[in-house]
Amino acid sequence: MFFKANFRYLIAFFALIGSSNLIAAPIENISKDFTKEFQNVLKQHRVPGGAFVIVDGDKVIKLNTYGKRQKGRQDKINSDTVFRLASVSKTFAGTLASLLVHEHKLSWQQPITTYLPDFELKDKSLSQQITIGHIVGQSTGLMPNSYDNLINANVKMDKILPKFAELTPMCNPGVCYSYQNVAFSFIEQALEQQSGQDYESLIQQRIFTPLKMNTASIGYQAFTHNDNRAEPHIKTRYGFKHVKVKPNYYQLAPAAGVNASITDMSKWLIASMGLKPDVISKNVIEDITTPGVKTTKELRRREWRSYLDDAHYGKGWRVYKFDGKPLIYHAGWVAGYVTEIAYSPELKIGMAMLINGESREIAKLGSDFWHQVFKHYGKTK
Repeated sequence: MFFKANFRYLIAFFALIGSSNLIAAPIENISKDFTKEFQNVLKQHRVPGGAFVIVDGDKVIKLNTYGKRQKGRQDKINSDTVFRLASVSKTFAGTLASLLVHEHKLSWQQPITTYLPDFELKDKSLSQQITIGHIVGQSTGLMPNSYDNLINANVKMDKILPKFAELTPMCNPGVCYSYQNVAFSFIEQALEQQSGQDYESLIQQRIFTPLKMNTASIGYQAFTHNDNRAEPHIKTRYGFKHVKVKPNYYQLAPAAGVNASITDMSKWLIASMGLKPDVISKNVIEDITTPGVKTTKELRRREWRSYLDDAHYGKGWRVYKFDGKPLIYHAGWVAGYVTEIAYSPELKIGMAMLINGESREIAKLGSDFWHQVFKHYGKTK
């Protein structure tokens, strides 16, 4: 009798384990398949190196690295190798701005001229209509990527700002989508004046330190002084070529100034999904991921158009409908680096990729991953 009773308990115990494994299986299986695909794609296209992380709730399901920090050298990319995040930096700036809004230190309705009085457009009255919300929500009405050409030429911001007086917006503020890097970074003035801190100190205190993002930093000096950094590579007709790190876009700290490792990105994903409410509250997350202006052009992205049903810009994040399900997303591209981050607010599954070579394959990898996730999970977990 003793043996039979214990045998029944053992059967029940193993049945329980089996049932929990079945529940966990989809993301684990997807992660295994994605690891193979990630490694194969980067190898096939001779991308120097990269890393990705998949999180499920507050757990890291898979963190994987590939390749070298620099082509032709032996140093391998590891979990703490730092990459430039490029425009994924905007997700941090949007969050910081919303934190101050919810502390009643900023208002989305404030004109940006409150903090940047020298900002003028050809029609001065329109300058007063562009608010902080328009800046962070990419709805200023300015021509897309205004004066990025001057940033590419390493012209300094104090020389660029007066040139906005030559511009006539293509629509009124808040009406149309208008992606910016220079104008987006005007938010730095508001954040610094209202917090009493420089941008680097503010992001360190409010995000990097409480989330233990120990290798994250802001700026050119911090990046180039880190020995464990991924070097940039551009695509040429002869393959990937190592180039020097360019300082130009580091002028735009909110738009493109963050450096981080894939380990840091796992922590940023977990917090951005609402699982670190002491750092980023539910109200802030709802604020920055509320759809703003429609981004119709995104619906035509080659690698994503089969899956995207709707696309908007929130505040530092893109807000998609992917296979009919909400997906919060941003990508980045700056000389020699490509990045991507996304999460499902319903499933609390997130994924980020960092690559040190200019390859479009990252977009296909991302779309394939999310198609598999939503195919297996449906509406909710």
